[in-house]
Amino acid sequence: MLSVERAGKVVQVVEKELFTPYGLRSLSRKDPSYRGRYEGGPAERDSTYHQGTVWPWLLGPFVTAYLKVGANHKKALAQTSKWLSQMEEHLKAAGLGQISEIFDGDAPHLPRGCFAQAWSLAEILRAAMEDVYVWAEPAKPARIGL
Repeated sequence: MLSVERAGKVVQVVEKELFTPYGLRSLSRKDPSYRGRYEGGPAERDSTYHQGTVWPWLLGPFVTAYLKVGANHKKALAQTSKWLSQMEEHLKAAGLGQISEIFDGDAPHLPRGCFAQAWSLAEILRAAMEDVYVWAEPAKPARIGL
């Protein structure tokens, strides 16, 4: 939908303003409405949900976009692989083998919401398999027969 040059600029801004090790913030820290912690009672949490909360599933589309616009594909591949591997530690933290629904926008980006969110886990796996690891492994010849 965008030229490669313009898409590259969008990805740069997203990385600078929204990226965290656990996904993308829903709002830039520079915005006056930004809320960096998802805490408090139900009304306070509801009002914070899209005001800076980090959504892990957004890391998948970001990885895809980052690789598409990266001028140095090898460097972009190494970077995206590093980002995805940082999620490995979280897989042992809030729920064994799971990725939390959301994280605080502010460091240390504590996990919040439900401890296991299927679309977050699925999108991280999709990005890893379709966008990163498939390109990192050398092509293997197809095997026919047994």
